Amino acid sequence: MPYLVAVTLLWAISFSLIGEYLAGQVDSYFAVLTRILLAALIFVPLLRPRRLAPGLMAGITLVGALQFGLTYICLYLSFEYLSVPEVLLFTIFTPLYVALIDNLLQRRFSLAPLISTAVAVVGAAIIRYDGVSDDFIRGFLLLQLANLAFAAGQVGYAHLVRHYQVAGRELWHSFGFFFIGAFLLALPAWLLLGNAERLPHTSLHWGVLAWLGLAASGLGFFFWNKGATLVDAGTLGIMNNALVPAGLIVNLLIWNRDADLPRLLIGGAVIMLSLWVNARWQGWVGAKSRWA
Repeated sequence: MPYLVAVTLLWAISFSLIGEYLAGQVDSYFAVLTRILLAALIFVPLLRPRRLAPGLMAGITLVGALQFGLTYICLYLSFEYLSVPEVLLFTIFTPLYVALIDNLLQRRFSLAPLISTAVAVVGAAIIRYDGVSDDFIRGFLLLQLANLAFAAGQVGYAHLVRHYQVAGRELWHSFGFFFIGAFLLALPAWLLLGNAERLPHTSLHWGVLAWLGLAASGLGFFFWNKGATLVDAGTLGIMNNALVPAGLIVNLLIWNRDADLPRLLIGGAVIMLSLWVNARWQGWVGAKSRWA
């Protein structure tokens, strides 16, 4: 739990840095690729493949492609269409995806995530009820793909570590494959879709990318995933949403003071209600079953 709390605070700052200093200025694909390469500088030299099971190496590579590569490509692109507060609020769906994917891996099924998602969509509509454009829908869908990939990555990593009983130094010695997987997705994305005219051109751009690559990505992803292996899926889902209030406080106080707070608060409250519905659903269903 302490790992998840510490990384939440780290990422709360990072969201605003992306939205305020990189989105619309630096090519999204290049920004993601740069973050991956900088993070890889920390972990790839620590790799000890001879000590690791082939299935573990392949699994962590896939997790990295999803949780970092695909997630952050979609996240950066969503900033082209959504404000920072909207991006933060719409990450609220991630715990629902965590629950669904964990249920799938455990071969269970629950209606709670589906009902909760429907309630959360209402909250999203309130936030932009008079401004739902094609761009907004595009940004919203991109972010949901990012949320889904991020959820699949962290749940998948936790299951891999438990299945292969990875612990201690093996966590450090295997995590470089996470960034290799992200690189294998981000490099062709940059080569095929990147815009070479939107490379970083100021020391501020490079400074923000350095912080995001070494701190938020390198150390952040390692300790987040390590924390994910130490808690259950419910706690992991809750901690995914701890980023929302932390990130909103940072962004609204420092950068986005003119945001439409009443609408943001009402829509955010409805989205938070979706989490409450998700948490209480099993109790309601169980109570009805016993009463019947």
